[in-house]
Amino acid sequence: MSKQYDVVVIGAGPAGYVAAIRAAQHGLKTACIDEWKNKDGKNAFGGTCLNAGCIPSKALLESSELYHRAHHEFAKHGIKAGNIELDLGALQKRRAGIVRQLTNGIAGLFKANKVDGLVGHGKLLADRKVEFTPVDGKAEVIEAENVIVATGSTPIELPFAKFDHEKIVDSWDALEFDEVPKRLGIIGAGVIGLELGSVWRRLGAEVTIIEAMHDFLFMADREIASVAGKDFKKQGLDIRLGAKLTKATAGKNGVKVEYEDKGIPESLEVDKLVVAVGRRPFTDGLFAEDSGIQLDERGFIVVDDECRTRVKNVFAIGDCVRGPMLAHKGSEEGVMAADLIAGEIAEMNYDVIPSVIYTAPEIAWVGKTEAEVKESGREYKTGSFPFAASGRAKAMEQTTGLVKVVAAVDDDEILGVHIVGPMAGELIGEAVLAMEFSASTEDIQRTIHAHPSLSEAVHEAALAADKKALNYPNK
Repeated sequence: MSKQYDVVVIGAGPAGYVAAIRAAQHGLKTACIDEWKNKDGKNAFGGTCLNAGCIPSKALLESSELYHRAHHEFAKHGIKAGNIELDLGALQKRRAGIVRQLTNGIAGLFKANKVDGLVGHGKLLADRKVEFTPVDGKAEVIEAENVIVATGSTPIELPFAKFDHEKIVDSWDALEFDEVPKRLGIIGAGVIGLELGSVWRRLGAEVTIIEAMHDFLFMADREIASVAGKDFKKQGLDIRLGAKLTKATAGKNGVKVEYEDKGIPESLEVDKLVVAVGRRPFTDGLFAEDSGIQLDERGFIVVDDECRTRVKNVFAIGDCVRGPMLAHKGSEEGVMAADLIAGEIAEMNYDVIPSVIYTAPEIAWVGKTEAEVKESGREYKTGSFPFAASGRAKAMEQTTGLVKVVAAVDDDEILGVHIVGPMAGELIGEAVLAMEFSASTEDIQRTIHAHPSLSEAVHEAALAADKKALNYPNK
C-alpha cells in the first residue's frame, strides 16, 4: 500500500518548506519533497534562496562592503587599518558555512515539526497522486489529500549567450568565483545584476552592466532610481542603458560581448560574463499530462487569488505562480495555502509586498510609485527627507539617499514608501506595517521615533508630506 499524507509539498524553498511546517503545525500529516543538489554533489533543502540566491549573495555583499569600507571609509573614522588584503578563499568559506547552517536548520525544523523531508524528485500525477523518486532508489507513488506545488524558478538562458558555467555564467556560478575577475560583464541591471556587480566591483573587478531598458530600475520610483544610479556610477559601476546584447562568444582568454547601443553595434571583452536577465518558473518534468495543471503563456502555473490551481485541493505558490519572484511573497503564500487546507480563513495582501535591493546604498519600496499614483488619477501629495540631514546617517558616514512617502490627499492614506539609503531593507518594515493597517501620514507623524535613528527619516518624510518637517526645509 502506498504512503498517504494529508499534505504533500513539492519543493523545499522558502515557499515550500514554510508551507510544510505550517501544515504540520495544524496537525496535518505532511511530507515535503525536494531534489536540490549543490555543486559539491550534496542534496540540501532551502531551494535557490538559501543555496544559490538570497542568503549567499547577502553574505558576499556584507563581506565585500566591509572590505570596501576598510579601504575607503575607515580613515574618516580615525581608524588606520594598514595593509588590507583580500582572502577570497576565507570569504567564500564563510558564505558556504552560513548556507550550510541555514539549510541544515530546515532539516531540523522539519524534524521538530514532524514533517517528512523526502530527498528526491516529485511529480504530480492525476487524482493528487505524487510520484516520488528518491535520489538513490526506485519511484514510488504517494497519495495526498492536498498537494502544494512550490518548485520555484531558474535563471533564463539566452540562445545567443548560452551558459558554459565557466566563462558565460548564471547568478549561482557568479557567487562561487574562486578569484576576482579583472573584467566582469553583466547582462541585466536588475536586482541580481546590481547586487552581483556590487560584490565584485568592491573586490576589485572592472564591472560593465548592459541593460536593454532605457530607464534605470524601471520598476522603482524615478526619484529613488535617479539617486541610486548616480551613486552606483560614483562607485565605478559602468551601467549602459538602452543596450541590447546580440551575441556572446567564449574564447580562450575570455568572452567577446557584442551588443547594440541605441542601434549602434558595439563590443567589449570581459573575463567572465554573468547573464542575469531574469528567471522563469521551474516546471520541467513536474506534471503528468493528465494531472490537470494549467500553465499560462509564460509558463507560470495558473492559480486564483488563494493560490488554488484548477485541480481540486492542489495549490501552487512562490516563483512558479504569478506575482513578484520574492522569497517572502512565496513564504506568505505557503502560510495562506496551509491555513486554507486546515479550514482557516486566510488571505494575502498583494498590495503591500516590499521589495529590497541589498546594494550600498540599499533600495527598498512598498506600494505604488509616484508615477503610478499620478497615472491612476488620484490626487496625491509627497514628502521626502534626505539622509544627509540625519544625525545617525552622518555618524555612520552613510548619508546618500532619502525616504519618500506618497499619500492620498483625500484621506491621507499612505500609498507608497520608497527608500534609497542605509538599512533601507530594515526601514521599509515600518512602512509595510503602516500600509497593512491602512495608516495615514498623520499616524506616522504622531508615532514617536527614537533619536538619533535612521527611522527618523521615515517620520520626517511623513511630516514633509504636509510641509511639517522639523529637521529639513519644507518645499
